[in-house]
Amino acid sequence: MESTGSVGEAPGGPRVLVVGGGIAGLGAAQRLCGHSAFPHLRVLEATARAGGRIRSERCFGGVVEVGAHWIHGPSRGNPVFQLAAEYGLLGEKELSQENQLVETGGHVGLPSVSYASSGASVSLQLVAEMATLFYGLIDQTREFLHAAETPVPSVGEYLKKEIGQHVAGWTEDEETRKLKLAVLNSFFNLECCVSGTHSMDLVALAPFGEYTVLPGLDCTFSKGYQGLTNCMMAALPEDTVVFEKPVKTIHWNGSFQEAAFPGETFPVSVECEDGDRFPAHHVIVTVPLGFLREHLDTFFDPPLPAEKAEAIRKIGFGTNNKIFLEFEEPFWEPDCQLIQLVWEDTSPLEDAAPELQDAWFRKLIGFVVLPAFAYVCSLRSSASGWLIGLHLMEDAAVCLFTAGSVHVLCGFIAGLESEFMETLSDEEVLLCLTQVLRRVTGNPRLPAPKSVLRSRWHSAPYTRGSYSYVAVGSTGGDLDLLAQPLPADGAGAQLQILFAGEATHRTFYSTTHGALLSGWREADRLLSLWAPQVQQPRPRL
Repeated sequence: MESTGSVGEAPGGPRVLVVGGGIAGLGAAQRLCGHSAFPHLRVLEATARAGGRIRSERCFGGVVEVGAHWIHGPSRGNPVFQLAAEYGLLGEKELSQENQLVETGGHVGLPSVSYASSGASVSLQLVAEMATLFYGLIDQTREFLHAAETPVPSVGEYLKKEIGQHVAGWTEDEETRKLKLAVLNSFFNLECCVSGTHSMDLVALAPFGEYTVLPGLDCTFSKGYQGLTNCMMAALPEDTVVFEKPVKTIHWNGSFQEAAFPGETFPVSVECEDGDRFPAHHVIVTVPLGFLREHLDTFFDPPLPAEKAEAIRKIGFGTNNKIFLEFEEPFWEPDCQLIQLVWEDTSPLEDAAPELQDAWFRKLIGFVVLPAFAYVCSLRSSASGWLIGLHLMEDAAVCLFTAGSVHVLCGFIAGLESEFMETLSDEEVLLCLTQVLRRVTGNPRLPAPKSVLRSRWHSAPYTRGSYSYVAVGSTGGDLDLLAQPLPADGAGAQLQILFAGEATHRTFYSTTHGALLSGWREADRLLSLWAPQVQQPRPRL
């Protein structure tokens, strides 16, 4: 049914629904709740928790990040950094001017140790030499942003073409040349994790340079990234977020009536999986691109315009998972921060495709060494006697003695291998990685990890992957197209469906700050429509 609604036809203010309680949805809700023009706002979250792909879990006696790990580019231009600072969630080092001025170029730091599949350590000088070559070529790819045409369609093809030319000039013995290529292959796997893709051959070359890297040395939240979204949640009026309320279909461009609102008509009606319906004047959709793509045929009624649906299909959306391994004692050195794994029979110049079940672990880039969790055993008196419990070191005042430390490695793995890993049991993953670590360290008696925890972002029904990238066949314009509100032709009620989330930010896609900015962007659209006379709060950047 065609709607003729307008701004003036919402007595008591417009009803706004936000679909998805990740940082984009919470950001939009927090911005709108700050204005009297929006007294009727609800966030519909499919799961039992807010935060979306920001997910911190208490495990191993501490907090680990199952989802987003770092603030990328923590500096004045990063709204996540600014918000975290305002909430008091960062330490002195993270907030220091020195940290904010570091220019990383978006590249991961060098490993502390590099283990080869033969059980030998790889020379860190050789690793550094290959890192300089690889990241130099990555930087070159950004030069094609405004080029009339590119020599090849993908980042991967360009890198391989250039590496092939360098290899021709190498003068070392064959064994060293093979080792160099194996190290480069490890950097390719790392870049797949960074881009959230199965292969760099899937990442479009021309728009690759559009992604913007902010200054600042990537930093973490000592007490968990989810502390940020928890603070944002706490700033919302009570009961704003409705949990375990997955949306089935968004009916739009209609004239819907609800018994609870006699005499009113709404251009949008949101139907949930449990049969509940929520009428709305505006809906901000913040669901991950993976979910949107999987439910494209049923999530919108009428269907999305063809060009927007095509953009959703073309934009890349891959999987990057983490595997946490807990050890009784560390086998790595005290100052070790990053362990690289190098498979000596691999090369980026060869398209080897062994069966996933036989070789999925070869896509693992290595491990980040998490700060050791110091835990303490405390004895407290209570009305019913004595209570014994484990606490983080911050609670040391109530403790009688220290029980020890927990040592955890966090592995990263992307692509189809990562998705295959999700189908295995914890026991299978633990056994496999124990064998890998014994092999690469050359220690067949290396104690097995005590326990394993891993993410499964591809299997997660309301996520279906990790984050977006600009795939071959798509451009930054597709992200802008996805971000455009509906109806696009201006007919009927304005801004019925708005779109936010990291995949809608042309220069900060795949990041939490891109997601947050997109939520603010869509909130500002509605503020401009309903409260243009109100001064909109801008992020303090």
